[in-house]
Amino acid sequence: MAELVQYYGTGRRKSAVARVFLRPGSGEFKVNGKGFTEYFVTEAQRSEAKRPLLSSDTLAAFNVLCNVSGGGVNGQAGAVSLGIARALMVFNGELRGKLKAEGLVTRDARGKERKKYGQKGARKRFQFSKR
Repeated sequence: MAELVQYYGTGRRKSAVARVFLRPGSGEFKVNGKGFTEYFVTEAQRSEAKRPLLSSDTLAAFNVLCNVSGGGVNGQAGAVSLGIARALMVFNGELRGKLKAEGLVTRDARGKERKKYGQKGARKRFQFSKR
């Protein structure tokens, strides 16, 4: 039996985690078993998820399979983007320079700030009364 050729990358954004598999193919894109346009409903989410493939000119060269969990849909789109970029670097290390110039290799470390004690939220305070 022929060996399955695939390239793997893990992407994270906020609390979303994406496991991305790139397989040589015609450009089919599946996210959690659903179609790409069915899962990512806005154009901004779609363009964010496909950015690494567009910048490396490999959009039609791979079938993309993603398993995404946690977070919201926007965070998941960012996680898929990082996962695709990492998988592309496994496929061809020379793509790293082009992806890095686009800012697709760096993991976005911004997350939710914790709630502090004595306050209503992370930054919001309880109402102050002078008298």
